[in-house]
Amino acid sequence: MKIIVRVNYSSPPKHGARIAGMILNNEAMRKEWLTQLIDVTKRMTDMRNALQAELKRIAVPGDWSHITKQIGMFSFTGLNGKQVESMIKKHSIYMTADGRISVCGITTKNVNYIASAIKDVVENIK
Repeated sequence: MKIIVRVNYSSPPKHGARIAGMILNNEAMRKEWLTQLIDVTKRMTDMRNALQAELKRIAVPGDWSHITKQIGMFSFTGLNGKQVESMIKKHSIYMTADGRISVCGITTKNVNYIASAIKDVVENIK
């Protein structure tokens, strides 16, 4: 069993690299991929901006500029462990123990709820 598992992990499948190579080496596919990549990154930027704007609008204590200064799929909120625990248990908003939240999980439909939950934990849990 160890030999079989080792082979699988030591020699990952080639199909992923082949698919990427096919897309990147085909001008039309590469252009479509770049367009989709731009769309995805724009959406994450828009959600970061929306969350920061809503936090400001509802006057959540603190400086939330770090949300829009960061990049990538996750955003560090600055919430402490007790606040994160409350976000999960009370508000059903899941994030890592250090307060990083998935930007991809923020939508136009839930951004106000997320901001309100952050306000609740920031104002009520130290």
